[in-house]
Amino acid sequence: MLGIPLGLAVANATEWAFHKYVLHGLGKNPKSFWSFHWHEHHRASRQHGHVDDAYKTGLLRWNGQTKEALALATSAVAIAPLLPVAPFFVGTLWYSALDYYRKHRRSHLDPAWARDRLPWHYDHHMGPEPHSNWCVTRPWMDHVMGTRRPYLGTEREAADRARRRRRAATASSSAAVAAAGA
Repeated sequence: MLGIPLGLAVANATEWAFHKYVLHGLGKNPKSFWSFHWHEHHRASRQHGHVDDAYKTGLLRWNGQTKEALALATSAVAIAPLLPVAPFFVGTLWYSALDYYRKHRRSHLDPAWARDRLPWHYDHHMGPEPHSNWCVTRPWMDHVMGTRRPYLGTEREAADRARRRRRAATASSSAAVAAAGA
């Protein structure tokens, strides 16, 4: 039974390290297999208020969501040989991979849910420091490693939201003026 808390800790540490060093480290290189995360996923999330439409397409289309699911499935297969010796540990890691995918997908389809249930992940995408808040499912390793940077509910977030509203209002009035002049 020790495998369950150990599996949860290992899964969270892996999530943190993989996000930081692979998705943001290797992913900065546009030629990397992992570049979808930085160059597509982050851009879409910032432009659409945390929404990433790639999660609407399903897994049959080759995109960032499919690559994410493939990486999780490959990891699950890679640890399968440990099942006879550490069934609770492996089962917890498999649960954690499914939980990661489910929570990550939902957070990028339902930003209100993400703000309420995964504020650390919302902060990662919408806050001023995308190179922090590496965890998605639980912020444990961000706290341990000192990389948790709150944004949601701060004065900075309120100012950023007000600025976005002003920009949207200006864009709407510009469009209305252009339409009236046409």
